[in-house]
Amino acid sequence: MSTISDIRIFLNGSKGRMGRAIMDAAPGAGCVISGAADAGDDPVPFLDGCDAVIDFSFHTATLPLAAAAAAAGKPLIIGTTGHRPEEKEAVLREAAKVPTVWAGNFSVGVNLLFFLTEAAAGVLDESYDAEIVEMHHRLKKDAPSGTAERLLEILLEVRHRTRGEVRHGREGIIGERPAGEIGMHALRGGGVIGDHTVMFAGMGERIELTHRAGSRAVFAEGALRAARWAVKQQPGVYDMQHVLGLCHSQPDSK
Repeated sequence: MSTISDIRIFLNGSKGRMGRAIMDAAPGAGCVISGAADAGDDPVPFLDGCDAVIDFSFHTATLPLAAAAAAAGKPLIIGTTGHRPEEKEAVLREAAKVPTVWAGNFSVGVNLLFFLTEAAAGVLDESYDAEIVEMHHRLKKDAPSGTAERLLEILLEVRHRTRGEVRHGREGIIGERPAGEIGMHALRGGGVIGDHTVMFAGMGERIELTHRAGSRAVFAEGALRAARWAVKQQPGVYDMQHVLGLCHSQPDSK
């Protein structure tokens, strides 16, 4: 049962794994699913009856949805991944017209991991070798994960390194580890939802920052938290760092 304070959500991609998780999590997160659609459905009829739109669908569906949400003035939460660069640019143009939260990972814990990784990389000089290890279920099709890629981006930005200095796994007689190298390792097996570790290994000590997801509910709850936050914001494209108060930079605006 909804209450007067519930945020009404139109959910696009309702039949996927994340869509189902959001449907399950909504009642406990102060939200009600006012409309649900999937591939091939027209989102426009659902927009009048919602306060915010959540998209966990397919990359080609995001642009028409963003345009429809912008035209209707509805805040937008984008969790869909896999957009080509030109698709992302087009989506951003529409998304910036309304309050939009676009994140590759909506877990509160993962976003705290991003924040802590940036802080640690800024404190620890390059005498601390950086390695990223991620593990996911055996059915995952891409590697490394989007979350691991974001962790890598943070390390590259803070340490002023390039992707040419990233080592994806190691095999054979590879010699000594070059200064500045960043290791990336993807493990696959079983039903692991998602584990991510960033390791800083010095000569006398090692610091490890780890997040382990035990359920997709944590991602669903984060997306719903973002929706409740977005309805109070000005137009612009935000990420989960803004939602959690970890980032005070201005969003991309129209």
